[in-house]
Amino acid sequence: MDRRTEIRDFLTTRRARVTPEQAGLTPSPLDRTRRVPGLRREEVAQLAGVSVPYYTRLERGDAGGATDAVLDAVARTLLLDDAERAHLFDLVRAANATATGPAGPARPARQPVRPGLRNLVETISGVPAYIRNARLDLLAGNTLARALFAPVFDSPARPANAARFTFLDLAATAFYPDWESVADQNVATLRAEVGRNPYDTALSDLIGELSTRGGDAFRGRWARHDVRHHRAGAKRIHHPLVGDLTFTYETTQLTADDGLYLILCAVPPGSRDAEALDLLASWNTPAPTTSPSGTTRSG
Repeated sequence: MDRRTEIRDFLTTRRARVTPEQAGLTPSPLDRTRRVPGLRREEVAQLAGVSVPYYTRLERGDAGGATDAVLDAVARTLLLDDAERAHLFDLVRAANATATGPAGPARPARQPVRPGLRNLVETISGVPAYIRNARLDLLAGNTLARALFAPVFDSPARPANAARFTFLDLAATAFYPDWESVADQNVATLRAEVGRNPYDTALSDLIGELSTRGGDAFRGRWARHDVRHHRAGAKRIHHPLVGDLTFTYETTQLTADDGLYLILCAVPPGSRDAEALDLLASWNTPAPTTSPSGTTRSG
C-alpha cells in the first residue's frame, strides 16, 4: 500500500466532508459556485495556519518535515476525532520512515497465543471471552464465546476472522441483523490497523482477499477511508440456536502481548438476553463422566 496515496486519499476524504460553516468560515458570494463538497485546500491552509503550497504538498502525500504541531492544526481544522487523528499521525510516520530507510518490521503473520494466556481465557466462566489480533482474527475463546460466535469460529471462510466472515460467508447477514453497521465497523478497524502496522503482509493479504472476493460491499467501504477504535459498545446478533440476543462488549489491549486483545461480553442480569445466554451455556457445558474408580469428573 503506497503511503503517499494513503495520506492523499485520507486527507481528501476528510476535507470533503467538512463544510465552511462547520469550520467556522463566513459564507461568501463565491460559495454559490463552489465546486467541491467541503473545504477548499486554501481554506484548510488558512485555518491550519500554513501556506497553501505547504498544505497542497501534504495532501498530495509529501509529508516530509510535517511537525506534530502542523498535524494537530490540520486535525483540528478537519474536525478529526481521536481515531482519525491517530490515523493521520500513523500515516505520516510510516511515510517518513519509508522515505528515510528500509521498511520496519511487521508482526508475525500468525501470531501465537501463549499457552498461559489461552488457559486463562478458557477458565473464564459466566461471560463469553475471546482473544483476537488487530487483523480481527479470532485466536482463542472460552466455551461460551465459541458457542455465542459459533458461526464465526466454524465458518468455512478460514482462518476464523470477523471481517472475512462478515463479507465472505453468506450466513453473516442472518447472524448480524445490523449487518451494514458491523461491516462499517470491521472495515474501519482494518483501515486504522493499516496505518498502525503498514508492513503486516498478512493484513495486506487479507485486504487483497476481501477486495477481490468481497465485491463492492467491501471495496466501497474501503474507499471511504473511515477509521474507528473498536473498544466498547453493543452488538445485536441472531443466533441460530437461541435467536435474537444483544450484548455489550469491552476490549482490553494486552500489554504483554503486542497486537492481541481480550474481549469480554456481557448481558444485563435477569434479562431475556441473560436467559438466552444461560441456555446457550447449558447446552455447551461438558457433561460429567465417571472414572473407572466410580468418581465423577467433568469431561
